[in-house]
Amino acid sequence: MRVYIPATVPMLRAFVDSGELAPITGTAFALTPALRESYAAGDTEELEYAAMLDAARASLRLLAADEKAEPRRAVLAVDMDDVTLRPDLDFSVVKVGGSFTLKDVAAVHLDTAEAEQDVRAAADVIDAADLGDPDAEFVLGSAEDHELAWYAAQELPFVLELL
Repeated sequence: MRVYIPATVPMLRAFVDSGELAPITGTAFALTPALRESYAAGDTEELEYAAMLDAARASLRLLAADEKAEPRRAVLAVDMDDVTLRPDLDFSVVKVGGSFTLKDVAAVHLDTAEAEQDVRAAADVIDAADLGDPDAEFVLGSAEDHELAWYAAQELPFVLELL
């Protein structure tokens, strides 16, 4: 199953150095039956994009916990077999078992430099946005207006060198 794993730039660097990464608490996002049922319309590609955006929001939570990390949302699209649905948490949430290697990665999604200011501001208010603060939601929306750039897995070491 294709899953979307939230990350940070330091996590990506550690992944490239070690060759292996395990999602924090095994949490990932995917096109699940619950996510499909929650949309009135949408093809597979659109619904997978929704799951990827959920992972990008989770990346903001990781950034909030690591103020030293570059303020860029990161999401790894990975093909994994050991996936358990978690509709009790949210429509797209899944739990994955174990770690993965670079050969399992289908794509890397990463913010560009233009997004950094908005992403840092969003990471600072992500908890308030989750609690329904309209001002925080506005700040979060500014970060989410930035499209994540797409990179092939083999490009990841070079992209990280350029940061």
